[in-house]
Amino acid sequence: MSHVNLLFLFTDEQRADTMAAYGNDRIQTPNLNHLASESTVFDQAYVTQPVCTPSRSSIMTGLYPHTNGCTENNIPLRPETPCITEMLPRGSYAAAYHGKWHLGDEIFAQHGFDEWIGIEDGYHKYYSKERTADARSAYHQFLVEGGFTPGKDGRFSRGTAARLPEEFGKPAFLGREASRFIREHKRDPFVLYVNFLEPHMPFYGPRDDQHDPDEVTVPANFGNTPTDEQPLKTRAMHRFYREHGFGGLPLKTEADWRRLICNYWGLCSLVDTHVGTILNTLDESGLRDNTIVVYTSDHGDMMGSHRLLAKCVMFEEAVRVPMLVRMPGQAKGRRMHGPMSQIDLVPTLLEAMGQPIPDGLPGKSLLPILRSRGNARLDKDVFIEWNGPNTGIRTDGHDEALYAAITDPVRTVVSPDGWKLNCSPLGEHELYNLRSDPLETRNLAGDPDHRARMAELQGRLRAWQQDTGDEVALSDITP
Repeated sequence: MSHVNLLFLFTDEQRADTMAAYGNDRIQTPNLNHLASESTVFDQAYVTQPVCTPSRSSIMTGLYPHTNGCTENNIPLRPETPCITEMLPRGSYAAAYHGKWHLGDEIFAQHGFDEWIGIEDGYHKYYSKERTADARSAYHQFLVEGGFTPGKDGRFSRGTAARLPEEFGKPAFLGREASRFIREHKRDPFVLYVNFLEPHMPFYGPRDDQHDPDEVTVPANFGNTPTDEQPLKTRAMHRFYREHGFGGLPLKTEADWRRLICNYWGLCSLVDTHVGTILNTLDESGLRDNTIVVYTSDHGDMMGSHRLLAKCVMFEEAVRVPMLVRMPGQAKGRRMHGPMSQIDLVPTLLEAMGQPIPDGLPGKSLLPILRSRGNARLDKDVFIEWNGPNTGIRTDGHDEALYAAITDPVRTVVSPDGWKLNCSPLGEHELYNLRSDPLETRNLAGDPDHRARMAELQGRLRAWQQDTGDEVALSDITP
């Protein structure tokens, strides 16, 4: 076979250190561990924005959120903005999207995908006017056929689905549907994107007791709570979770956090099992040698780091994700050191599939590095952005300073030599040396000795803004 297929597997809210390849040998993810052993593992992979819709928009289009317009959750991807499937020759691949989409018109086929298997019915209020809110996802139909009754609103909530027996849960459903698609198209060139909701909240499922709370480790920076050196948004998020907890857990003691982390690990193990189903089907169908496999996530989760939860901050745990790439003919067990951005995924995959890369994509193909032998070090700056208020913190319109902090459009640069600058238009800058302080416990932005470094990094940010049409006005940093 001369063609190359693409199997793109990704999760929602999975931080990097949730498998052995990233230093966590306590969590049970045997299938992902095996995939990592056969793949190129990117040590330091970053999303373009640490929240769902914006990050997904970059994964699918190869454009930054500020360019494609998906700067906040639930902003639909414009029909005229092409996804990777629309960059392929028309009709050349059987194309399917399975799972959570979160880029508008959730359960309806679009953007060059012929087959669409939706699992989320809670986004109906964001459908475009020509869509019917009475439509239901394929997963909804599966549950009804299985004898389950939806709630009073006629839908199955995320919480309800998470409490179902595993064989009726979303990961098992996606594992079966993806396997069916692969078997049906084993003689056709295909592109298959599969997105698991898990380990995203509600942070519970059928594997809550798979890991022993006594064996779960809280993050090494669990005790490094936000101080006055961190932005107001970060401090407000810490206060919010300390006062309100999450999902019935008070999150006041280490034991509370261990219980939550246990659930989170269980969700990662749950996904692992059904990723294994898909990969086994690929092998059984004789497609291993002509299929690119990618595994990643749309953002991470703080999950106790700095005693924070969820995403929406620029800490490593929220912006770094797993990134495994297995390609035909590629050397096994390689590692890429240094920062890489998901903005490079679309051009890399297009070139790997023998397709031209359209003009106007800011990312660069990493295929030459993937095809090289041995480990390698990446030497490019990575840029991350924040737009919009999607933090989950309620301001009720009464605290103008807090609302300004939540919506502060921070721009971040991570350099190959380990420096990370979060540049705030409000002036709440952060500077971390990731080589000497990988847990980001010391914000160096207030140290006069680092002003020249900060100004130089801000210059790189401004050059990136110029190149990508980003008009956010950053607060000046002078040497």
